[in-house]
Order: sequence, then structure tokens, then C-alpha cells
Amino acid sequence: MPGESSIRLQELRRLSRAKTAPPPPAQPLGDAMVEFFRHSVSRRQTKLTKIAEAWIRLVPEALNDHCALEGFHRGTLTIMVDTSSHLYELKQVLLAGLEEQLMLACRGAGVRKISLKPGRWYDGDENSDRRLRFT
Repeated sequence: MPGESSIRLQELRRLSRAKTAPPPPAQPLGDAMVEFFRHSVSRRQTKLTKIAEAWIRLVPEALNDHCALEGFHRGTLTIMVDTSSHLYELKQVLLAGLEEQLMLACRGAGVRKISLKPGRWYDGDENSDRRLRFT
């Protein structure tokens, strides 16, 4: 009987509406996001800005083009250098006194150690062909 199936379908819909509880109201994220930004992002950005400015000011431009600030964790500033020859040259410049200058310039940011590591942060081989790699 065609009428009987539609009645059952209506009854199932009614039961479904009656037994389904609405989701709890969501809490607004605005205040929580602002607080997170203040405590996590802005504090770190201030430190990294001071470190980056000191790095640009003190490291020779020829070396700076081949380096990237990779991270800063527990007082250790990690620098990524794209070729082994530039890694060696940067290591020599740091040992010649640049490391002490950077430590003094970044004292407020908490830099205690500079670690160098080989690697590339871009795709492409030529300077004009470099494209940042986001992984």
C-alpha cells in the first residue's frame, strides 16, 4: 500500500527530530585568538625581528644571500646555508668574531648559541630562478 509507506516515513522523520539533540552553542573564538596571538605569536615575532635585524646588519651581504634563519629554540639560533663552501666561509667568519657580535646584539632575544646546518630553503639553481619552498 502506497499510503502506508509514506506514513511510516513521516513517523521516522518525526522520531528522528524528537531524538536528535541540537549541538551545544559554540564559544566565540575572538577573545581566545587575541590572547593566543599576544602570548605566542607577537612575543616570538619580536624576538625574531631583533635577531633578523642584527643578522642583516652584521653578516656580509655576499654570505647573507646564501643563508636563512631556520629557527630559534631554547637559545639556539639555527642557520641554514645552501652550499658547503658558503657554510665553511660563514663558520670562519663566525669564529673570527662575528658570533660574539651577534650574541651581544641579540642578548635581549636570548641567543646563546649559533648552529649552522646545510640545506636549501628554495627551489631552482640560479639567483633569478629561486622560488621559496613551503613544506
